[in-house]
Amino acid sequence: MFDRIKTLLHRWHDLREVEALTDLELDDLGMSRDQVRAFARLPADVADRVAAMGEIFGVPEAELKRDHAQWVDLLSICGRCADRGACAAVLAKGEASQPADAGFCLNRGTFTALAPKVA
Repeated sequence: MFDRIKTLLHRWHDLREVEALTDLELDDLGMSRDQVRAFARLPADVADRVAAMGEIFGVPEAELKRDHAQWVDLLSICGRCADRGACAAVLAKGEASQPADAGFCLNRGTFTALAPKVA
């Protein structure tokens, strides 16, 4: 119970910081205030999950982050996923995981498009 309260307090603090951002700071981030608010509410492991799932598809984290808008989309989509249990199971398999194991992944289309093409 204490951990849940602690998490809520951290999120409340984060949201207060979002409200304090200037328009210039938002421009520097390349995000709207609503997008930053949404990010403050994402589970803390979303970026790690996206990077790990990208690796399963053969897409390195650097490639996922190359296009800022695309990275934001990947994180946003992952943050709304209702299949966190299935995701955790696939990620837990590590190198044994294959793209076919991630049929539930809402980002699979982007990962597939970014994956290196085998001749």
